[in-house]
Amino acid sequence: MSALDWSVVLDVGVGVGVFLVGVGALVAGVALAGTLRRVDRTLDVVDAQIETLGKPVGETLEHVESMADTADQTLARVRGVVATLEGVADSVSQTADLAKGAIAPAIINIGATLAGISAGLRRFVRGRTSGDGTE
Repeated sequence: MSALDWSVVLDVGVGVGVFLVGVGALVAGVALAGTLRRVDRTLDVVDAQIETLGKPVGETLEHVESMADTADQTLARVRGVVATLEGVADSVSQTADLAKGAIAPAIINIGATLAGISAGLRRFVRGRTSGDGTE
């Protein structure tokens, strides 16, 4: 009879253990869903900021390309574009820091890619200077 008692205790223990593992997985899933919602909202805000800045930056670059004015006027406009692109890079960097603290390394890789694109755009814009390091 004692063997039967131990098998019941074992069955109940295994059942409770499986239930607790399920509850733990549910709690972890709910926490992850909340974190992903916050990251999604943050990325939506950054996306809206980049979209808002994209048109003026594009128009400014087109204007800079079509300009036939003096070099001083052209360089002043390029400085403004560079400052705008640095602001975008700072926003992307802050977003990458938020994602790094909240999510898996896959999100960090996306932030690094965006930072690389911003750096490439800065190099593209700075490449329009005289090339000898002076403005």
